[in-house]
Amino acid sequence: MRLTDAAFEAAVEQYSDTVFRLAYSYLKNRADAEDVMQETLLKLYLARKPFQSPEHERHWVLRVAVNESKRLLRSPWRRRTGPLEEAGEPAFETPEQSELFRHVMSLPPKYRAAVYLHYYEDCSVREIAAAMGANPSTVQTWLMRARGKLKLILQEAEP
Repeated sequence: MRLTDAAFEAAVEQYSDTVFRLAYSYLKNRADAEDVMQETLLKLYLARKPFQSPEHERHWVLRVAVNESKRLLRSPWRRRTGPLEEAGEPAFETPEQSELFRHVMSLPPKYRAAVYLHYYEDCSVREIAAAMGANPSTVQTWLMRARGKLKLILQEAEP
């Protein structure tokens, strides 16, 4: 049972920014993140089973976005050529927010994605664990280590 056009438009409105930013946190490349967003939304449109709840749909969308990002990272073409240079990053209201985002993007992928989902998308540890295919305790460890790394980075950046 596919989504109706109206339901799909509502889903695109609801999830496109989140999926794009999650993919960007993995891939650090706008074009690749857009590809992941399109692929994820296409899979949502073609999904045959109805979702049990809006939360179930959100978990499913995040999980597909994580899997598509990881698939793209593992692709032979990307490994051979390496990631493309990025032209720009998401816009923020203050220079401090932009600087913090750049520091978050410098973290290893699993830390970067966990921090992004937790602090930028307000996902719970359980939601992050479901999306990333990890145990909640593992996600808590990733968040703790990421905060430690960010603290060191920010202390070194202070004048």
